[in-house]
Amino acid sequence: MMVSMIQSNYMGFGSGVVVPGTGISLQNRGANFLATKGHPNVVGPNKRPFHTIIPAFVTKDGAPVMSFGVMGGMMQPQGHVQVMVRIADHGQNPQAACDGPRFRWVEGTQVSCEKGFPAATLDELRRRGHDLVAVDDYNQFGSCQAIWRLDGGYFAASDPRRDGQAVAF
Repeated sequence: MMVSMIQSNYMGFGSGVVVPGTGISLQNRGANFLATKGHPNVVGPNKRPFHTIIPAFVTKDGAPVMSFGVMGGMMQPQGHVQVMVRIADHGQNPQAACDGPRFRWVEGTQVSCEKGFPAATLDELRRRGHDLVAVDDYNQFGSCQAIWRLDGGYFAASDPRRDGQAVAF
């Protein structure tokens, strides 16, 4: 069995509402709904708000081989792709994939980049029209935890950007 979970109440303490007698605080993802008519994320019946809670699995032949997640708001889908490209296309192990430098699309052609990318990569992105911004704040680039199933064991990886822990038992 394998589980992938991202816990998030959103905005620190979520809605601020606690279920009586449980101590469980409720999330407030509904805050992402809009009141703008015609917008895809307009509040309405039978709708769910846009969010980035995306725990993930990698499977092979229908069986799970890795559970992982990259927390960090809008960085989550971008981080998922970057971690998987490092593993699937560049042959990195999960810890190396979590440790590697990341970029983050901001808007338009603006892309924030962590230190550690080869100069040739950054030069090529600029040549293609990207407006690159070097960022020292590692909190902008998410945090990955991953557990890879091995024959007879597990390989757990935890991102150095934040407090976190990957646990296998």
